[in-house]
Amino acid sequence: MSVKIERHALTAASPALANTHPILSSIYHARGIESVEELQYELKGLLPYHRLFDIEKAAAIIADAIMQQERILIVGDFDADGATSTALAIRALRQFGAHEACYLVPNRFEYGYGLTPEIVEVARHMQPQLLITVDNGISSLAGVKAAKEAGIKVVVTDHHLAADELPNADAIVNPNQPACEFESKAACGCAVIFYVMTAVRTELRQRGWFAQRAEPNMAQFLDLLALASVADVVPLDKNNRILVDQGLKRIRAGKAISGINALLKIAGKSPNNLVASDLGFAIGPRLNAAGRLDDMATGIECLLTDNDTLADQYAEELNTLNEERKNIERGMQQQAMTWLQSQSLAQFDQQAGHQNLPWGLCLHDADWHQGVIGILASRIKDKVHRPVIAFANAELGDDKEQEQEIKGSARSIPGLHIRDALDLIAKRRPDILTKFGGHAMAAGLSIKLKDYATFQAEFDKVCHELMTEDQLDQVILSDGELRTEDFNLNLAAMIKYAGPWGQQFPEPIFDGEFLIINQKIVGSNHLKLTLGIIGTQQVIDAIAFNIDLDEWTDDNCQKIHCAYQLDINEFRGMQSVQLMIRHLIKQ
Repeated sequence: MSVKIERHALTAASPALANTHPILSSIYHARGIESVEELQYELKGLLPYHRLFDIEKAAAIIADAIMQQERILIVGDFDADGATSTALAIRALRQFGAHEACYLVPNRFEYGYGLTPEIVEVARHMQPQLLITVDNGISSLAGVKAAKEAGIKVVVTDHHLAADELPNADAIVNPNQPACEFESKAACGCAVIFYVMTAVRTELRQRGWFAQRAEPNMAQFLDLLALASVADVVPLDKNNRILVDQGLKRIRAGKAISGINALLKIAGKSPNNLVASDLGFAIGPRLNAAGRLDDMATGIECLLTDNDTLADQYAEELNTLNEERKNIERGMQQQAMTWLQSQSLAQFDQQAGHQNLPWGLCLHDADWHQGVIGILASRIKDKVHRPVIAFANAELGDDKEQEQEIKGSARSIPGLHIRDALDLIAKRRPDILTKFGGHAMAAGLSIKLKDYATFQAEFDKVCHELMTEDQLDQVILSDGELRTEDFNLNLAAMIKYAGPWGQQFPEPIFDGEFLIINQKIVGSNHLKLTLGIIGTQQVIDAIAFNIDLDEWTDDNCQKIHCAYQLDINEFRGMQSVQLMIRHLIKQ
């Protein structure tokens, strides 16, 4: 793998952005923004819910259950999107008057993902009349069938890609099902259930349900929606940017729920100047840690409580789990990298590249933790820049080794739609994949251990068919080079809050050459630099996190070319500009 820093093609920005700062105008234009209307994030700009297929039908079913005081069960997922979706559904239902609303989230180690027949059997003991899936269900054919046979009505709300066959639910709301005309295919699971609950409120209003009780304001859920959209790394199209921007404003205004405030506090983040990346790097991992290592109920309860003291306790538990997760992940990553190097598959530096690696890389270890393989796959993918699937053993259901199932978590790179790749393998070799599902950049799957070598070969073959060799080179797109006078706090703050930045609407990256005035390693593997701006006497601080110490040696390197973000460093109440280095090349 080689890493290239390339600049966005220089084209004239739209005249409609003429009153915008020239640098921001160029940044927006590079992201496809042609008018100021695309940057207006008022709630009135949200897409209307009625374009979601089956949503009126779903709303009527849920409204019936509320008015008849039926027991409603939410079946969620064990990640941040699933936790926020579950919390939003329960909060909304209880405010609508569904006091019997409760939830169930499958433990990933016992039941795996989604509405399976096994989790339906657990649900039956809770005696629900209506079951609503959130962030799952679109591929749960057997689970929906089992629920219906048990006499339970089922409403599926999901955002994952649909297979050729849909479950026989009473209603399915999913922007990615074939019949749906909803324009935002990038909606996360939490956004889907938000739209459903908005439609339920309208249905109840039309029935006169709120004549005797307060009608909830759906804006109260925007903090959960912002967290879900960023943590689930969905593309920030216009609709999602509205949800994230409005959610961030709510949090900054001090209107967030107790759980989000508690998680921010334990992460050392101030709500007052929160940005989207803080939701992804500070809150998301702590919330996800519950589902990865233990039981997502801890995360959901943190998001459900309105008691600040209790929220702090839950946040402390989640923080402890996250620290444990990081320790486990470090060990797994070291094992994976040692294995790669021991096979002489690649030397991990820019000169040698990764030419000997398979295009589609599979890794498996019997001792790896099921809940952490997704992060491991992501870390290895970032290092070798090719699709990676990390596998861990599932619970052994039979003494015979050939029956051992292994579960995989896949992460992809631009150029390969990972779910489509798995679908192609499933069509060619239906005997190998026992289950799979996901998105363009991430997916989950299960196979038998005995089929691992065969699957490896099939995955690499499909990657060769669907990708080109050029796509194995990592390209960092730069928004250009800043002038000396651009390194100031005003521009740094303007860019920081001009988002929300995120997936497919990336935070601006600039590039340029700098002199190294001073350098030192801080923490375990962070490089802190004092850089000189060439041709001036001006110096600026910079930091590169998680560098490869084997690659960076003090060899009297005096100049670097780097890609960086313009950032603000706060220390003892003072602010200064610093560069957040994303990639550097010795000159």
